[in-house]
Amino acid sequence: MWNNVDFVNPRFFYLLLLIPVFIGWYWFKHKQNYAQLNYSGLSRFKGAPKTFRQRLIHAPFILKMIILSLLIVALTRPQSTAKQKNVSVKGIDIVMALDVSGSMLAQDLKPDRLEASKKVAIDFINGRPNDRIGLVIFSGEAFTQCPLTTDHQVLNSLFEEVKSGMIEDGTAIGDGLATALARLKDSQAISKVIILLTDGISNMGSLDASSAAEIAKMYGIRVYTIGVGTMGTAPYPVQTPFGIELRPMEVKIDEPLLKQIAETTDGKYFRATSNKKLQEIYAQIDELEKSKIDVTVFSQKTEEFKPYALAALFFFFVLIFLKYVYLKTIP
Repeated sequence: MWNNVDFVNPRFFYLLLLIPVFIGWYWFKHKQNYAQLNYSGLSRFKGAPKTFRQRLIHAPFILKMIILSLLIVALTRPQSTAKQKNVSVKGIDIVMALDVSGSMLAQDLKPDRLEASKKVAIDFINGRPNDRIGLVIFSGEAFTQCPLTTDHQVLNSLFEEVKSGMIEDGTAIGDGLATALARLKDSQAISKVIILLTDGISNMGSLDASSAAEIAKMYGIRVYTIGVGTMGTAPYPVQTPFGIELRPMEVKIDEPLLKQIAETTDGKYFRATSNKKLQEIYAQIDELEKSKIDVTVFSQKTEEFKPYALAALFFFFVLIFLKYVYLKTIP
């Protein structure tokens, strides 16, 4: 009834507390208010039907309570608000370049670097419904696992299928970055971003990573680089005649290269040494790359007290008619 309605003077609603007081007073006043007659018995009045005027005996009081209620609501000055909102969402195009080399199976992140990176990346994707996001995977070579899309359900399914050993082993950071660039260079988005995650040193590929960074700068593509791995050594699963054993593996990340790529493209370098740290990094990137949302709100208020005041006036005339015409009594 009162959707989108505001009250300028809501304190007047407290006056409604007077109504139960008036009702109690009226009931107490009329409880014993009956005419007294001398009669020999009630038998001749038993079963006598009530007239219509008798049934309306309490109508004036009820009308007074209705009039009072309507006047109180009118005093609160109800106002309806009509709003019109124009929203324009300009998304960001993001390509996630994920290292799937054998070293990503190290278990310094749980359950391992690759699975931890996939989980956090999927959470990141689900939090950005307005953006087109794509996926490139690389190790010794690189290819596009999913082109830019807003169908994040399909993207998440393809993310789940990513595993180490899908392509030739190695670390071709330059090729991974170049493949991601190819997906973004013709984009018309207001912001074009690559999130490159790796845990090693570039040792393969046909394109130097520094040259790929210069190309990204030329196209206005910002690159956030993430180095994954603890400091020192990390447990790595190794197949032995007695089954899989965890052996310490030295963590080697080319941080100077990753920092250079980020600085060249006006991005930022992060180091993820744990699952929690990786989550915090993606949260920072999420804050840095917010979709632009333009919201324009038009509102118009309209006074709504008139219907209540007019209704009170109508019932007032009904009250006058009943009290002084239809139900008039002669002393």
